[in-house]
Amino acid sequence: MKPLSHLRIDFMGRRKFAFAVSALLLIVSIGAILFQQLNLGLDFTGGTLIEVRYGASPSLDAIRVLLEESGFQDVSVQTFGASTEVLIRLQQAFDADVGGEVVNLLRADGDTVNLVRSEFVGSQVGDQLRDQSGLGLLVALGVVMLYVAFRFQYKFAIGALLALLHDVVIVVGVFALFQLDFDLTVLAAILAVIGYSLNDTIVVYDRVREAIRTSRIDDMPQIFNEAINATLSRTLATSGTTVLVLLALLLLGGDMIENFAIALLVGIVVGTFSSIYIAAALLLPLKLSREDLIPTKKELDEEEEELP
Repeated sequence: MKPLSHLRIDFMGRRKFAFAVSALLLIVSIGAILFQQLNLGLDFTGGTLIEVRYGASPSLDAIRVLLEESGFQDVSVQTFGASTEVLIRLQQAFDADVGGEVVNLLRADGDTVNLVRSEFVGSQVGDQLRDQSGLGLLVALGVVMLYVAFRFQYKFAIGALLALLHDVVIVVGVFALFQLDFDLTVLAAILAVIGYSLNDTIVVYDRVREAIRTSRIDDMPQIFNEAINATLSRTLATSGTTVLVLLALLLLGGDMIENFAIALLVGIVVGTFSSIYIAAALLLPLKLSREDLIPTKKELDEEEEELP
């Protein structure tokens, strides 16, 4: 069996099929976002927040199951500071008696439970968080495009931006399609996916640029294949080890980071795919040529000045 560094996979020869797969995923994702919409968590919608103090460290899963069986919906349970401090979030209208009702339910098993606070997280906070997080996402994408355009060339920036949008839309679409809770932890995972995907794209782009400048042929698909195959072992090693860690988080991390791990898993798989078939392959219809990468007179002068 050949090592990965000696494989010669014809990635560009399969780009039309890859484009079709991406188009299908995007259509399904956009349809899910528009028609099913996101199942927004308490961070975005508002609801009731209850903090209780136990005498001994409780089981968070048992608390969540108990509250759901008692008729509460969209229950989120997490420790808050010490292991005996528990924060409960309920996606429902605030009721002054809900704190006492929850404490009575938790005391039914004989546990020592005291109510610390019970308050309402208003929709205005949810709207503010949604607007600020959306703005942050747009700013991140804009800065990414400027960085890639400055470091490489504007055609590379277009490919990188479309690849990042591709990854974000598909991750959000998965949450809309399966109605998974979309909260700030998921948003943080999406921002992490942007960083991961961009890093992978930059590695591919750097090798593509080097291959174009040093190659003696003008067959762009062949040059791209050589560049991508040269980075394949690094890409698979990085993605594979990251996926193993995320699988451990998904299986062992509990409910609080389950959706975070799912978002990262989907994002890394899609991001690895898009680094090749969106970011790189789109450079062909954008008609990237060797002339686009010829250094300017200013760059040549700077390189000559650096030589001893």
